[in-house]
Amino acid sequence: MPDEGAPDEGAPDEGAPDEGAALAALAVPPPVRPMLAKAMHALPAQDGPAGEGWMFEPKWDGFRTLVFRSGAELLLQSRDLKPMNRYFPELLEPLAAQLPPRCVLDGEVVVVAAGSRLDFPALQQRIHPAASRVAMLAERTPASFVAFDVLVADGADLSSAGFAERRAALEQLLAGCAPPLHLTPMTRDRAVAEDWFRRFEGAGLDGVMAKDPAGRYRPGARAMVKVKPKRTVDCVVGGLRWHKNGPGTMVGSLLLGLYDERGRLHHVGVAASFRASRRRELAAELAPLRDGVDAGHPWFGWMQAAGAGAAAGDRGEDGARGEDGARGEDGARGEGGAGAEDGAGQRVPGQRVPDRRVPGSVSRWSQGKDQSWVPLRAERVVEVTYDHVQGGRFRHTAHFVRWRPDKDPRECTCEQLAVTPPVELSAIFRA
Repeated sequence: MPDEGAPDEGAPDEGAPDEGAALAALAVPPPVRPMLAKAMHALPAQDGPAGEGWMFEPKWDGFRTLVFRSGAELLLQSRDLKPMNRYFPELLEPLAAQLPPRCVLDGEVVVVAAGSRLDFPALQQRIHPAASRVAMLAERTPASFVAFDVLVADGADLSSAGFAERRAALEQLLAGCAPPLHLTPMTRDRAVAEDWFRRFEGAGLDGVMAKDPAGRYRPGARAMVKVKPKRTVDCVVGGLRWHKNGPGTMVGSLLLGLYDERGRLHHVGVAASFRASRRRELAAELAPLRDGVDAGHPWFGWMQAAGAGAAAGDRGEDGARGEDGARGEDGARGEGGAGAEDGAGQRVPGQRVPDRRVPGSVSRWSQGKDQSWVPLRAERVVEVTYDHVQGGRFRHTAHFVRWRPDKDPRECTCEQLAVTPPVELSAIFRA
């Protein structure tokens, strides 16, 4: 990346005195809230809102990003309207070199892991306050930008045009684009979209998008459809976190575990999003399981090291962030977080291990957030729904379905989880 004091022609100049003036003069200037989507678990009715059918695209699992380009100025804007240039410096020059002088694109910043899969945990690590680490990660886990909509092309405002017209303009604008800039595939063929929905999860994608060909760009509105898998699994409830509005009386989230082939209980995610009345009911239902927690608890070693204990009622949390945030679910990522096993097979803070996950591990997203939790005797089984698994954890918050008093907790194994055959991203871009 060029020095800020002497930027290459056409590259972003973040140090210019009139920084932002050119972007403000765009036909659609920043900030702009991205258009959102409503969730479904099957492709919508075939005829579409206006009888024209639907236009389908893969649903990328990354950071939603709008790219604003005006002359030498370029801005990466996050979903929550914040600048992201400093976190992805490796994207600035390639985007400036390939995009026309005045344009606004909507898309997703993603990181591709070894094996050609999207790696959302690696993407999360890119948001770091230290410039030296940002630079290191830009080389180690470089990002890409996948474009799927255009609001301004060659200076003209296209936000009021239908999506079919915007897509045609985007294809023309990005004809011959090269990595790290990509154009997302699109199809009107429902059978192809069904095939994408079944297969593309193997590359780390998050489902399929369905868009109205006549739909204009509506900032902040849920005017698209996202189709995501819906699966169920039986999990052990190994602990809970209190809700911030009712420590000791209202459950914020249930900590879910699955046993591996060695009989170790892994923390795989949380179930949250309960009504206030249900939070109180759960606190009462689970109260007996808070008694008698001892060294037999599967996460006891970590509890001792972290000092989690069962200090009920002293602190609380508000549950996991859902999929609409850029952050992870509850911040308790064992893989890549602080902690590793000691010789007894327990987790010890300060080391890393990829094959053991426990709740409460500190990550960049959980810094400053209360990660205290209350252990429960691992005797209760709950059936939950989830969409997909990444890195051995539920990618998004799971949702409570029912208790399973008929099931032995030891039957709750990782083998229940759906396994999708791997698909290389290169095959998706050829779709």
